[in-house]
Amino acid sequence: MKLRIRYFASLREAIGYAQEDFDEPVNTVGEVRDVLLARGGAYLCLQRNKAVRTALNQAMVSEDASVHENSELAFFPPVTGG
Repeated sequence: MKLRIRYFASLREAIGYAQEDFDEPVNTVGEVRDVLLARGGAYLCLQRNKAVRTALNQAMVSEDASVHENSELAFFPPVTGG
């Protein structure tokens, strides 16, 4: 499954780049996260015990959301404003 993955804010800083192309056999957002976590290292900033949000094609989704070819998946920390 070819996807574009984007990382924002502190996740981008931890991983070291803003986006990457992803091509692994996955069906859901949770499976994408599992593949990334299995890489270890900087990707551990995506652990499930950390506050990380996901958006698929610019819509907030949960981990059971289905991914489709050429979709964009974004990971970002919660945002606060004032």
